[in-house]
Amino acid sequence: MRRRRFLKLLAISPVAMHARNKEDRIFSNLYPDGKPRALLSVLKHKLFSKNPYAEAKKADTFKMPVIYNDPHLQGKEDFICWLGHASFLLQIDGKRIITDPCLTAPPMMHRHTELPLSIDKINPDYILVSHGHYDHLDSDTVKHFDHAKALLPLMMSDTIKEMNKSITTQERNWFEKYDTQERFEVYFLPSHHWHRRTLCDTNRILWGSYLIKTPNKTIYFAGDTAYSPHFKEIGKRFDIDIAILPIGAYEPREIMKQMHMNPQEALQAYNDLDAKELIPMHYGTFDLTWEPMGAPPKVLREAAKGENIKWLSIGECYLYSK
Repeated sequence: MRRRRFLKLLAISPVAMHARNKEDRIFSNLYPDGKPRALLSVLKHKLFSKNPYAEAKKADTFKMPVIYNDPHLQGKEDFICWLGHASFLLQIDGKRIITDPCLTAPPMMHRHTELPLSIDKINPDYILVSHGHYDHLDSDTVKHFDHAKALLPLMMSDTIKEMNKSITTQERNWFEKYDTQERFEVYFLPSHHWHRRTLCDTNRILWGSYLIKTPNKTIYFAGDTAYSPHFKEIGKRFDIDIAILPIGAYEPREIMKQMHMNPQEALQAYNDLDAKELIPMHYGTFDLTWEPMGAPPKVLREAAKGENIKWLSIGECYLYSK
């Protein structure tokens, strides 16, 4: 039944882009009930609006714990290791997968957590990139990953090749499967977000989320996303064991609602996916928005009502198959 529903979805789901002409391809969200604010509007709001969380932010002493060189990193067991923000290192059948590689401090950003291990020790076999924003795709990180295979959204190959020519790439649209020739499968699925790396490339590269089906677990990595009905779509078609979902960078809601989920929306997404376990991410590494850095995990803990949440420290290996 699940297979039939998934094949039906492939047949009826709209293509993720519309084209103004053959050379000018612009992508849009699956459920376009709103769009991100224009860059000038966001900057104006940031510079001239008063942050109601200013005092709480100033008093905030939150600091992410870091575990250095977890011994499981040298082992053969399958694991999920959080490297900070949206970067995770997964080991599956001896192969290593890194998500949203950003392990340095991109331009105009300060990294508030140290790396749990040297970038040169990561050696990923596969790179998954949910979208092109600098805090999710960092050239100073990717240049270390020689000869990896990048599983990418549509139109992203040139960007990756500019960072590291040795990387081989595959691109997929939403609801399409990559060719890995491994015992695990990787699918590219929707998110509700957008793309920009320069002033002239807005939404010219697709964005999305990933589903990894291992021999004994199904792992969903949401990437960067607002809350939208795409979570229910995905939950209807896959039996998800672990959902890795963003919970931070959500205030002010007037601007961020069409870009990022708050903790309450992350819980709703977890329930929409009908996942068995939630791993929170996208907090504690970069100070991107109005709320105090310690607010996302605090709010999620207060809002949770029996959900199975696995909290990871930076650098902690979770042996999820046990």
